[in-house]
Order: sequence, then C-alpha cells, then structure tokens
Amino acid sequence: MDIKAILSELGIKDQNDGVWAGSQSWMGNGESIDSLSPVDGNQIASTGSADKADYDKVIGMAQNAFTEWRRIPAPKRGEVVRQIAEALREKKDALGALVSYEMGKSLQEGLGEVQEMIDIADFAVGLSRQLHGLTMHSERSNHRMYEQYHPLGVVGIISAFNFPVAVWSWNSFLAWVCGDVCVWKPSEKVPLCGVACQIIVNDVFKKNNVPDGVCCVINGKVDVGEMMTNDTRVPLVSATGSIRMGKEVGKAVASRLGRALLELGGNNAIIVTENADMEMAIRGSLFGAVGTAGQRCTTTRRLIIHERIFDEISQKLSTAYTQLRIGSPLDENNHVGPLIDKDAVGMYGAAIEKIKSSGGEFLIDGGVLEGPGYESGCYVKPCIAVVKNDFEIVQEETFAPILYLIKYSGEVEDAIDIQNGVKQGLSSAIISKDLQEAETFLSAWGSDCGIANVNIGTSGAEIGGAFGGEKETGGGRESGSDAWKVYMRRQTNTINFGKELPLAQGIKFDV
Repeated sequence: MDIKAILSELGIKDQNDGVWAGSQSWMGNGESIDSLSPVDGNQIASTGSADKADYDKVIGMAQNAFTEWRRIPAPKRGEVVRQIAEALREKKDALGALVSYEMGKSLQEGLGEVQEMIDIADFAVGLSRQLHGLTMHSERSNHRMYEQYHPLGVVGIISAFNFPVAVWSWNSFLAWVCGDVCVWKPSEKVPLCGVACQIIVNDVFKKNNVPDGVCCVINGKVDVGEMMTNDTRVPLVSATGSIRMGKEVGKAVASRLGRALLELGGNNAIIVTENADMEMAIRGSLFGAVGTAGQRCTTTRRLIIHERIFDEISQKLSTAYTQLRIGSPLDENNHVGPLIDKDAVGMYGAAIEKIKSSGGEFLIDGGVLEGPGYESGCYVKPCIAVVKNDFEIVQEETFAPILYLIKYSGEVEDAIDIQNGVKQGLSSAIISKDLQEAETFLSAWGSDCGIANVNIGTSGAEIGGAFGGEKETGGGRESGSDAWKVYMRRQTNTINFGKELPLAQGIKFDV
C-alpha cells in the first residue's frame, strides 16, 4: 500500500514532517498526536491537537454557524448531505484503505465502513423530508394541538477507534439534516481518519456556501473530551467507548442537565439450542468472534450451547479456528488482522491469565505472534475457552478475539438467563429452527439487549434499525428508525382560533 498516495488523494498533505489540511477546526496548538499503524508498526504521520483556546474558538464558530444553518430548510440541508454521499463514493477506496491501515481492520471491513457512511447519508436525505410531529385533539372548543421538533444546537461527538468514521457519520449526518452543527473528537488512536472526513465534508460545504462551523473536527486526547462533556454550550454529547468512559461522560453531562447519548460496552452472546442449524451456528459464531480481531462492540464474546450438542459445536468450531489466517488486513486472503496497539495486546494477555486462574479450559490457545509480518507486536491468536458465566473475567468486556463457550441444560429460558446474566446489554442472538424458542427469545421475558437476532450473529447491524443497548451499554440509540429525535428538542403547540379563552380541565377563573 502506498500510504502517501492515499493521503494525497484524501487531501492530507505533508508539511514539516507532519500533517496539514488547512483548517483550524482541527489543527491546534496542543501536543502533537502520532498516528501509528498496527499493521506494520510504522508511524503514518503526526497531527496537531486542540488546547483550551483552540477548543473555545471552534465551539464559538459552531455556535455562530448554528444561527444560520437552522434557518435553511431541512430538505436543502438534506441535499448537502446527498452531495457528501457522492463525495464518499468517489473517495471510498482511499478512505477505506486509510481506515484499514490506521485502525487495523480488514480492507473489506474498511471499505464496508465507508459504505455504511454512504448508506446513512442516503437515509438522512430521505429523513430530511420526514421530520414529523403529531397532531392531537384538544379538549377545548376551537383549539388545535400539535407537536414539532426543533434542532438542539451544537452536538458533541466522541468516537472510538474501532469504527473511525462510521459512528461519526451516524451522528453527524442525522444531526445536520435536523439542523444541528457538530463538533467531533475522534479517537486519538486514529486521528487521520477524522482529518480525511473533515476535508471531504469541507469541500462539499464550500460548494454549497454552508457556513464555517457546521462541521468541526478537533483532534485531541482525554482533556478535549472533558472540555466537551463539561461545556454547557454543547447540549448533546454522543459518546462511544468503554463503560468506564461512559460513566464519566454521563456524570459530567448530567451534572449540567445536558443530554448524553451513550453507546458503551457489549458482552454479546449467541445461544445455540439443540434445534440449531449447525453450519449456521459455526459460520455466525466464527465471524462474530474474530471479525475486526474481536474489537467490535457487537463482537460475539459468549457462545451458550445446549449440552446435547456442546461437544459437536466445540469440535467443529475448534477445527474452523485452526484454518484462520492471521496477518496484514490489507491482504484479503487473511481473516484476522492486528489489535489496535500494544496496550490492547497487554489487556488480551491479562484476560487469558485470568481465565486460567479462574479454572477455564482452553480449546484453542491464545498468544502473541512474532516473526516476519508481525513486527508491530499487535497480532494475537484468536482463542476459545470453556468457562462459567459467573467468572469475573467473563462478566467483563475484553476487546480482543477471545470466545467463551458456556454449557447449558434444560429449556431455552435457562440459556436466556445465562445470556442476560451480565451487566452489558447490547447485542444478542439465537440459532434455532424452533419457532417457540425463537419467539421466547424475542419476547418481553427473553433477551434484555437492545439488539436481538434470530439465526444470524451478534455483529453486522444494518443502518435502518436503531442501534444501541440497555443496562451498562448506556441506553442510547443511533442510526435508523426514529433515532433522529435525540438530536432535536420537542415542542408542544396549542392554537386557539376561537373568540373565547377556556382553560384546560374545565377550570373557571372569572374576574
């Protein structure tokens, strides 16, 4: 891969051995951030970060832009987003390659992430003509009631490294058609992806005379996120990341009575009943567990298998694991790429030790790979361990390709109890050809997760449905369905077109 050619195609230019793209929205005076590729360990480039003065400047610019942007009719805002989708189609190969190289996911997944941006843009364009409220009948004569939605203002977006561009687009494209402006803090582990998106959007905005500040990207570390979460000028903060981070964000935003949209950790399970299609169970579990090297919030972490088929599933899955090819994600013959950095490798190793000390039995051993092609030190072996659900390490989310096998006996309700017996509640699935089992899983007494699938895995959500989870996953919803409402404020209106002034509830107040 010629990374310099890719950066050049995306408009990112070398300057003083660093990175420059001509926008103070994200070039700041703070400490520089190095972008290191987990693929080969090489430094791609460095970029600036925002200090307090830079941050305040960007927020002020965004506030000013909001006063203009909200006056533009929603369908016209949608037309601008449509043009962004076209620009992304033109840059799909380059941006997808950058996502793959900077983050470490497979090239196909990098391209898929950009396609997800295009899809959500298309969704937002249609949405721009459907930001509907309700009409209601008043109890008072000659009165009409309805509700409408108005934009909130500045939307702060804090995204994680594992989806460097898609999650930002889920938020910003919907927020823009709703009339909001966005300030985005990308993960400091993938700063160039944020720079590339800013350049693509800037080009479209300039052609349409969109005011400066509707799209702002601020690269930085934890301190930038803290500025945003504590800022009363940012009425909504959408944060994606760990449960620990989400609790800090939620606490800070709640203390100022702001809104927080939280998409946090997952500890996702697939239930495999004795009525499962075996081939489907193996295929769904395999991709769910090792895709993106286990670094998806929807990664399959637990496989809850009926005792009658436990040995068969274990054997077939173990055989499939021995056939996995681990290496550069830019080589499409490989199935598994690297973890994001050596800190992630350390957490992977610590989790393996905890599994062993808890009494877990490894069917496929883990370990760090060394030698040619693994120079970055970020490549690890996907592993399988037989465990109990109440192991402390199983109750946690480890962002790595570690799959836990858990045996259950009895009815499907017993498996559901195991699945629900963790503090996270993002994605879940059941593999079964039995209608009663499937419907029980989807019932009010079934899965307690925000996403519940039948005969597909836990990973790979489509943009048409609202994405998010319950319990310590945060309760937020992004992307499709009516998730757009979180970016707006609701207003109830009552109009009196009569000649009298009656009060509600029949109250009399005569003077």
